[in-house]
Amino acid sequence: MNGESKRVCSDSGSGADTGNDGCGRSGWWEGLSPEILALIFVRIPAEELVQEVQLVCKSWRETIAGPYCWTEIDVEKWCRRCSSTDVTDCLVRRLVRRSRGSVRLLSAYKLGDSGFSYVANYGRCLKVLKIPMSEVTDRIVEKHAESLSKVALLDISYCLKITCKGLAALGLHCKSLVRLRRNMPPPPPPELEFPAAPEPQVDDGEAMVIADSMPGLCELELGYGRFSDRGLDAILTKCQSLTHLDIQGCWSVKLEGNLEEKCGRLTVFKSPWDANFDDLPLSDDGSDAEEDEASEFSPSDSEQSDG
Repeated sequence: MNGESKRVCSDSGSGADTGNDGCGRSGWWEGLSPEILALIFVRIPAEELVQEVQLVCKSWRETIAGPYCWTEIDVEKWCRRCSSTDVTDCLVRRLVRRSRGSVRLLSAYKLGDSGFSYVANYGRCLKVLKIPMSEVTDRIVEKHAESLSKVALLDISYCLKITCKGLAALGLHCKSLVRLRRNMPPPPPPELEFPAAPEPQVDDGEAMVIADSMPGLCELELGYGRFSDRGLDAILTKCQSLTHLDIQGCWSVKLEGNLEEKCGRLTVFKSPWDANFDDLPLSDDGSDAEEDEASEFSPSDSEQSDG
């Protein structure tokens, strides 16, 4: 049986050098170009590429170390398990550096100023940027927004340190932007707080900035925003290309006057009273249970020191 298996392997190798395994597989894989290997590898989660796949053979390791596998970087699930801004920044810098400026999509969680700056400087081809629950500040957004001119989809949901100033900078420079997700955390139920928290004040600032600086938006999510009918009317009036609007949980919106009619003309409209809990931010509880798994994918000390 062993001899027969060895003979079959040799035949499948088509006379190629038997390599380390004695059956031609190493030579066969080494014959594939990095571009072809990358077409396969991009379907594998990033953590598996770094932890396991690159250990198979030299050609795989070289392909994964190159830019072809990193035009789309989706590490949000792993970052949620890790739940550390510093580690997320190091990981994102590491993978964006591997892309050599070719990254078109980045999806991460709890990104910080350091990671955002690196992405903006080396991700000038970026078209999709999803960084929910990140710690990025207005100052860094204002400094680097000019480098994100090609971004078409931006998710800055639950990014509490980005305010009207950061949104204005993004609107000024991200002229390709057509999809914006700016959902915010829902307030806790009043019965769970003692003494009861005061009603959140109406704030149309962000809605007005979006209306004034992002007229090309087609899809907009503003779950649990604090704006009123005034802010909503400005968005509907100035964002003429808008087809999808989600304002679930925006309790200050009353849809008075002709606002309900305007919203009804949209292709998709989710009103403040539509119940949908699928997109709420995930709890950090349980991250400790997977700490060992997260640490396996953490950048080394030398990589953390890279800027």
